[in-house]
Amino acid sequence: MGVKHLWDILESCKKTVPLHHLQNKRICIDLSCWIVQLYTASKSHSCVKEKIYLRSLFHRLRALIALNCSLIFVTDGSIPAIKLSTYRQRLTSRKEVALKESNLQKVSSLRRNMGSEFSCMIKEASILGMALGIPCLNGIEEAEAQCALLNSELLCDGCFSADSDIFLFGARTVYRDICLGDGGYVVCYEMADIERELGFGRDSLIALAVLLGSDYNQRVYGVGLESACQIVKSIGDKFVLQKLASEGLECLKRPKGGKRLGQVFKSSNKENILDSDMKLIHGIAFILLICLSFVHSGSENNSQRDNHFLQVINAYMKPKCHQADSDTVMSALAQYPFQRSKLHQICAEFFQWPPEKTDEYILPKIAERDLRRFSNFCLTSSEAGLKLPLHEIPVKCPVSEIIKCRKVQGRECYEVAWNEMDGLTTSIVPADLIESACPEKILEFEEKKAKPKKQNVQKRRPKKTEAATSMAELDLKLKNLLLDINLGGHANHNSSDLSEQVFEDTSVMDEADVNNEEDFFHSPHGLEQIGLDQNISNISNHRSDSIISKDEVIDLLSPLPQKQSHASSKCQRSNGQHIEVIDLSDSENDTSPEHEKKAKELRLFLASIRNDLH
Repeated sequence: MGVKHLWDILESCKKTVPLHHLQNKRICIDLSCWIVQLYTASKSHSCVKEKIYLRSLFHRLRALIALNCSLIFVTDGSIPAIKLSTYRQRLTSRKEVALKESNLQKVSSLRRNMGSEFSCMIKEASILGMALGIPCLNGIEEAEAQCALLNSELLCDGCFSADSDIFLFGARTVYRDICLGDGGYVVCYEMADIERELGFGRDSLIALAVLLGSDYNQRVYGVGLESACQIVKSIGDKFVLQKLASEGLECLKRPKGGKRLGQVFKSSNKENILDSDMKLIHGIAFILLICLSFVHSGSENNSQRDNHFLQVINAYMKPKCHQADSDTVMSALAQYPFQRSKLHQICAEFFQWPPEKTDEYILPKIAERDLRRFSNFCLTSSEAGLKLPLHEIPVKCPVSEIIKCRKVQGRECYEVAWNEMDGLTTSIVPADLIESACPEKILEFEEKKAKPKKQNVQKRRPKKTEAATSMAELDLKLKNLLLDINLGGHANHNSSDLSEQVFEDTSVMDEADVNNEEDFFHSPHGLEQIGLDQNISNISNHRSDSIISKDEVIDLLSPLPQKQSHASSKCQRSNGQHIEVIDLSDSENDTSPEHEKKAKELRLFLASIRNDLH
């Protein structure tokens, strides 16, 4: 909880900054505050049973890991004795704290119940953090006090906490809330802004805690928010704690510069002074209020309260923490490795995720973190005057190449391929990160994209009219070929080379193309590819006589025409020599079995082609 109404007082100093603001920073996290936030956001029985709070923590952590944030979990230790009464009020049962109020002064602190449900939730979060390479620092007492010490000693850049009393312990930069949606942002408070705009330093905030109440004390009766601010402002940050420590509430009877009690405090450095009459009226009214408070409380109670004020001041000024130079703190500041196999086991146990799903969530973030570290290395080298080309840098660039440009939530990004990233080949990273880490990769990508692409030459499909004409021509050629084959054994034997050529061509077609009918009749130029057009032309040029005209329709399924006898068994060459011609039939009236067999096969084949074409 912290100091009552302190967040309201600091409202004017609140800043909302992009999540990217946390890049490359070391952040301490008050783990108890985060678990309470995540549990409250989805408070139900299933939240604990299904580990929804832990799953939300995992997604929050991986977003920060991608920004190369060095995170440190800080957990609460023992309960300070001064806080036991407040702690008892927060419990619904008195079993955990069984001490009486009179014995609180004799106890330094009380150890927490590590077996409680909340303690188990903290332990699970710590185990998850260790698998992601996040160390856990167990505080001696208050976690926010330990975070504030590390921040004030410049061992971290900021603290995540929802307890407002972290400023009283000395924190300088506090992040109260974090949101991952819509690009992500964090709510930030800077102590420098509080001092400049409100005029409240650390001592003034402790004085406000004494007057308004906190985890360590009850508020002063009769003093409200505005009155407390007026009192602290009138005394001044330099003397306010000294006054409270030495005089207690007596200092409120005669505040320094009574006329200043009428001052109205606003969120600025400038003082807005009222006229003297108004100051006197406000001063008198305020003194009367304080006096009534003293009469109501009694002098004995005031003495005890003043003594308690000293304890509250000491609790904030000198909290029990691990010192900045201790081995425990140094160990927490070390860099721990990411344990992939361990994370697989934890996610399988807590979320029932297979290893592939866990890798899909975390590996791109780990790769982006490594690229930011490489970018920091290059920047440091450049500032030191050592600017080397990418291929000469001793640390290998994690990016292999840029694949394409992408846009994610309106932000320019690149899809990149990674080098030696176990389990990850490609992912999407912001364009500005590539520009800072390896601008050479962008140049290579632009050059590659600028090269002309090879144009794919596609064959023009014939129009329907052209296809119909080709079909008709092909049909006519097939008819002529069949006619010539049928007449091959009965035509004039003026050239035996002609008949041999026909049989050679049909034999070639039988062996090469009959087994591939589909390629043959799907291609409009199939017959030309096997050389049948050339054979048809040769047959047409050398044929001396034709019984049937070309325009006559031939039924491919009809029987062969009447065989004719051969006129001669010899043919004369142009040079006057006579050569013997081998007869293709045993007699003049019979066709050879070989010729008849091949003609029949070709006729059936051509008939099947014709059916497919039509």
